[in-house]
Amino acid sequence: MRQELIMGKIRTITFVVNNAKPGAAELADKLEALARQAGVKTLSSIHYPIEDETLRGRDACCVIGGDGTLLGVVPKAVELDVPILGIRMGNLGFLATFSPSEALEKFVPLLQGGYKIEARSLLECRCPGSEPAVALNDIVIKGVDASRLVSLTVRAGDELVTDYFCDGLIISTPTGSTAYNLSAGGPLVHPSANVFAVTPICPHTLSNRSVVLPGDTQLEIAWDKSAAHPQVKVDGYLTVHPSGDGESPITISPSPKKLSLVQSVNHSHFAVVRNKLNWR
Repeated sequence: MRQELIMGKIRTITFVVNNAKPGAAELADKLEALARQAGVKTLSSIHYPIEDETLRGRDACCVIGGDGTLLGVVPKAVELDVPILGIRMGNLGFLATFSPSEALEKFVPLLQGGYKIEARSLLECRCPGSEPAVALNDIVIKGVDASRLVSLTVRAGDELVTDYFCDGLIISTPTGSTAYNLSAGGPLVHPSANVFAVTPICPHTLSNRSVVLPGDTQLEIAWDKSAAHPQVKVDGYLTVHPSGDGESPITISPSPKKLSLVQSVNHSHFAVVRNKLNWR
C-alpha cells in the first residue's frame, strides 16, 4: 500500500468505464469535468483488459460500473500499485461502494485528500502449465464438464485436509466472503482478518463444511483423473485449464501484494453489509 496517498491529493487519475451500464458514460463525463476543474490530469478507457499505459504512474483509478468491472482491473492495478475507487451503477456493490450520487458529492473532497485506503489481501493461484494469477475475491475449481463431480485432495502445508467429491471448491479471501462463498453457505469474514476460507460446493459428503485457514497457509490441490478434469476461475473473469493428470497440484497461497481500495473517510464495512444483506 502506498502510505503517502492516504491523506495526499490525487493529481492524476484514470477512469475505467463500463459503457454497458446505463448512465456510466454520463457519470464519467461529469466526474472527469470535476477533476479537470480541480487541476487533476485525467485519462479514460472503456477497453478490457486495460493496458499498462492506462494506469502507469497514476495516483488512482476510478472504476465506474460495478464489482465485476472492478475485478477486471485488479491485476493491473496490483501490478502497478494504483489504488482503485469503485462506483457502482446498480444496487449491489461490496467493492464498488460509492453510489453515483455519493461519488458526485464526495469526488472533489476525495481528490483533495479526503479519503482513506484499505489494503485488501489477495490470493495467488499457480496452475500446472499456466502463469500465476491473483484473486481479490476468490478462486473457484469446478469440472470442465458441469454434469460431473470433481474429486479434489486438499493439503494445507504438509497436512492433509480432506478429499472432496463435490461440484466444486471455493477458496475465498475475506473480501470475497460476501460473494460466491456466501451463496454456497460459507462464512462472512471481515476484510481485515488475516484468514481465508475453503468452501465446498454441493459436497457428496454432507459433513464437509467450510474451513477457515490462517492467512499464511499454502494449499495444494490435486485431482483424481477418474472424475471430471478441473478448470480454475480466478475472480470470475479468468479461466485456467490445469495441464497434467493431477499429480502436479494447483497451489494457492497468500500474495505478497495487496490491493489498495479507496474508501470515504467514514466508510463502515458493517453498514455496507447491513444494507446489502438487508440486516436489521
